[in-house]
Amino acid sequence: MAGLDNGLTVPVWLAEDDLGCIICHELLAWPVTLPCGHSFCRDCLKGLWGRGPQWSCPTCREGAAQQLKLRKNTLLQDLADKYSQAVGELEGGPGPTRSPGPSPRQPGRTAEQRAFSGGMDLALASPQLGTSNTTEGKMRDILHDLEEIQKKLQEYFTGKEPLEEERQVKLPEASSSSSCPVPDQSHPAPRRTSQWAIGLTFDLRSLSCSLEVSENCQKVTVSHFPQPYPWSHERFATCQVLCSQAFFSGKNYWEVDTQHCSHWAVGVASWGMSRDQILGRTQDSWCIEWKGSGQLSAWHMVQETALGSDRPSVVGIWLDLEQGKLAFYSVANQEKLLHEFPVSTPFPLHPAFWLYGLDLGNSLTIRPVKV
Repeated sequence: MAGLDNGLTVPVWLAEDDLGCIICHELLAWPVTLPCGHSFCRDCLKGLWGRGPQWSCPTCREGAAQQLKLRKNTLLQDLADKYSQAVGELEGGPGPTRSPGPSPRQPGRTAEQRAFSGGMDLALASPQLGTSNTTEGKMRDILHDLEEIQKKLQEYFTGKEPLEEERQVKLPEASSSSSCPVPDQSHPAPRRTSQWAIGLTFDLRSLSCSLEVSENCQKVTVSHFPQPYPWSHERFATCQVLCSQAFFSGKNYWEVDTQHCSHWAVGVASWGMSRDQILGRTQDSWCIEWKGSGQLSAWHMVQETALGSDRPSVVGIWLDLEQGKLAFYSVANQEKLLHEFPVSTPFPLHPAFWLYGLDLGNSLTIRPVKV
């Protein structure tokens, strides 16, 4: 096999999330990679593990009997350093640097940094990886083009009308506050008003090989053996699945029967959510999650909010993109507001499901909404 050509320049497009730590939400500093393949800042992981006797991955929860010896991933460190250098070159400086460990996100990022927070072509931004005749003017042109594309995408998605499948029904109205207080579990949700419900079906392209769906694509079950689905970069590596329906705007409501699943999470995510990430642990996904140990929690950006120990057998999900709200209700018997998130995203959102107990026969069902 031919060796690598040291003179070859290969453009590499990197997103900031590719080199980010989901614990501190910054570029990786002294990155370590766990046996499951997920990477974090060493000090962030040590700080998280220091809160209790569990040594599990914050993303997929794969654990170990004893604390692992953390070794630096030198390849990721090198990429993170080059990314920081490339961002610094756009500003004419040495580039941001971080010491190992968590640190708060700094306000007031420059236009160049904001534009490249979605991705950076290191071959264009760094003379070490790209051509030496790249000028700052070319870089600013690229940044301008990216900003224009982003504006057009936002205008396109904002202008979309609700899907024709929507039908008017009655459902509990979410709180008018855009904050996320944990509601008082002793009080029911506000009185019903006329709202929208939508018919949903699971998207087979995103379906994990550990799951299978019913013929009508409205029930997902943990399979007795791995399914021979064709490989696709759109397929989840973990036991997750999205729905085909994408919500660009308007108001949408659906219900999920969770009675036959011991460990689950339901919510929404963008289609672009990384297929090796977990629902509620990313910037573009929100969910509530029931743990088999008897804990209901809300998750977003790897931040957990404990909601109590009452398990909802049917969850109603209310997504109001006009008001920027996502609300979860327990609707089996008495209607109760479980949690509410503020939601702001330029991308359409899909209903999302996670069955992580892996008990054979565990299932979640999209329940028809009663008018």
